[in-house]
Amino acid sequence: MPTQDTKPIKESIMDFLKTNGPSLPVQISREIKMDSIFGSAFLSELLSQKRIKITNMKVGGSPVYYVEGTEAQLEKYAQEYLKSKEKDAFLLLKEKKFLVDIEQEPSIRVALRSIKDFAKPFEKENKIIWRYFLSKENEYKLSEEKPKEETKEIIHLEETEKKPEIKEEKPKEEKITKKKTTKKKTSTKRKSQEKKNEKFFNTVKENLIKNQMEITDIMGFSKGHLTLKVKEKGEEKILVAYNKKRLTEADIITAHKKAKEHELNYIIFSLGEPAKKTNSFIEAIRDLSSIKKIE
Repeated sequence: MPTQDTKPIKESIMDFLKTNGPSLPVQISREIKMDSIFGSAFLSELLSQKRIKITNMKVGGSPVYYVEGTEAQLEKYAQEYLKSKEKDAFLLLKEKKFLVDIEQEPSIRVALRSIKDFAKPFEKENKIIWRYFLSKENEYKLSEEKPKEETKEIIHLEETEKKPEIKEEKPKEEKITKKKTTKKKTSTKRKSQEKKNEKFFNTVKENLIKNQMEITDIMGFSKGHLTLKVKEKGEEKILVAYNKKRLTEADIITAHKKAKEHELNYIIFSLGEPAKKTNSFIEAIRDLSSIKKIE
């Protein structure tokens, strides 16, 4: 039986990606009228030949494939499929174009490291700077100068508007004072929470070093817990660190579900010991061989 010439199939994939932009394997397989397994094989071959590129971002468990020059079209996937803090970080970076890492709240800093397709780091004056993937590194200096010019304009406007404000009646001044006080309280609360998150994140990193574990990916960060992909003695695992002193059964089930998504074993870090009830449950499960339904 003669060997099928695969060149037309590869060219068909290339044409489809150039015309339709970044696409999922199932869309490409449908285009070439092939089973997804064979479609994925052709994509892997094109990837190894460096003719196409692949995203770190997953959509329903699959990466997105694209050709050079169509990167801008990846934005539509970010808008639709990035979750919670990752999406917040994406939108903030898209708006600002550049972000100084150390100036961001901990959850945004973590999220920036996980959206590798859209956040590109570089170093300037011993600081990590994140640039939006469609912005160029040499544009950063210009973006630094703009806020200074805007600040001067704002100060100028405030100075010209100060005189009429003095003539206003006292009740209005009291309202302005109350608003300022409320803003200060909100800002103080936010800074306090940021410090707590930063402290927790640093504690987790210190314990990873102590336990000789290496972070390979940051999966997510919230007020209550941090999810990482780590390597322990060469084996990749999911690590869920809880920012609480008492673990519950629900916490363990949540960590288990996260690990199951990636078909990996998991580790749990917490600030304290599990509750007695939870410890009893762990012991009971450990010795359980199976559960069978009586019919």
